[in-house]
Amino acid sequence: MPEQLTQEEISSQTDPSVAKQWDNEAPMSTQFGDFYSIADGIKVCLLSTYRNGTGPVGRSMAVAKRTGPDFLFLANAHSQKFQEIEKNPEVQITFQNSSTQDWVSVTGKATTTSNSDPRIKDIWSQGTRAWFGDLGDGKHTGGPEDPRMKLIEVKATYISYWKAQVGALGFMKEVVGAAITGGVANTGVLRHMLEQDIERERSNRS
Repeated sequence: MPEQLTQEEISSQTDPSVAKQWDNEAPMSTQFGDFYSIADGIKVCLLSTYRNGTGPVGRSMAVAKRTGPDFLFLANAHSQKFQEIEKNPEVQITFQNSSTQDWVSVTGKATTTSNSDPRIKDIWSQGTRAWFGDLGDGKHTGGPEDPRMKLIEVKATYISYWKAQVGALGFMKEVVGAAITGGVANTGVLRHMLEQDIERERSNRS
């Protein structure tokens, strides 16, 4: 049910939507488990880099592999994002499920690898070839040995996400009810994991 807005929330200049859905009580295992579930269920994200003179620039990327809180992407070395990462390794990854409205935001530091990284062969698939093309010279084939084929690895430093706790009908009931009563819609949980939480999770999985 929608929760009523209080004078204290106004006086303290609190964002009521955030405050009423904020969850810092769930065990870290639950928080990370829900994060992995949302990200793995979507698979395609926006990877945003910073372009000097322009600002943040995002593009759609398929996740090649997730290991704990960290992500690997196969990418074309000729892409401008490699230059942007070299100048500023801080990036953002975002996911959103259009059906449930679940979303994830990952802030992290990106590194790039050469084509000799053995992980490329492990995560390459035939579908990857479609995004690179085959020049017909026996070298630029779109295969794992193609010198254009490189990895972008993003190690998370901050994670936030929102997970729906109601279905589509419940969502509408909350929104309509809040609009009628003057309350605040409570449709899910908002969580975040700080760098120390992420480091601990990474260590526990190693």
